[in-house]
Amino acid sequence: MLSEKETTRRSKLLSLVLRHEPAHIGISLDEQGWVDVPTLLAQLAKHQQPLTFEELDYIVDTNAKQRFRFNDDRSRIRASQGHSVDVELGYTPVAPPEVLYHGTAIQHKENILRDGLRKMARHHVHLSADVATARTVGQRHGRLVVFAVAAGAMHRAGHSFFQADNGVWLTDEVPAAHLQLLADAG
Repeated sequence: MLSEKETTRRSKLLSLVLRHEPAHIGISLDEQGWVDVPTLLAQLAKHQQPLTFEELDYIVDTNAKQRFRFNDDRSRIRASQGHSVDVELGYTPVAPPEVLYHGTAIQHKENILRDGLRKMARHHVHLSADVATARTVGQRHGRLVVFAVAAGAMHRAGHSFFQADNGVWLTDEVPAAHLQLLADAG
C-alpha cells in the first residue's frame, strides 16, 4: 500500500487533474465533473504516475477532507467540490445552519471586511460548519483569521446554499454585511 507521504502526493495530483487541470494528464471531465476510472488510471500510467484501483480506492476512502467520490458502481470518479474548471455538480439548494465559518490568511482580512467573500477562480465560496474546520482550512495559508457567516440570514434574503458530498458548504458570495470577524492571529 502507499506510504502516507505518497498518499498525500497522489491526492494532490488527483486534486489537480479532477478539479483544475484535467488536460495535465490528457483526460476530460464530463459536465458533472466525472471521469471513467479506467481512463483516469490509464492516463496516470501514461504520464509516469501509475496507480492501481486499490490505491485509488484507498486515497478516496482515507482522504480526511473527502475530496473525491466514486459513483455508485465505482466506475467513475470526481472531485466533490473546489473546481476551477467548468462543471455542474448538480447540488440542490438547501437551507444552511444559522452560522457557518470561513478561515483564511490574515492578509485577506481587510479586503474581505470591505468586499465580502467572493468565489474568485472557483465555482463557489467554501464555508465550514464549525470553527475548528475553518481554522484548519485557514491556517494552510499562514497566519489565520476566522469569520462567522450569517448564513441563515443570507438564505432568508435569497442567497442559495449547497452542501457538497464532503460536507463543505457552498455559496456564490458572502456580502461583507453578513460577516463577523471571530479570530485574528495577528
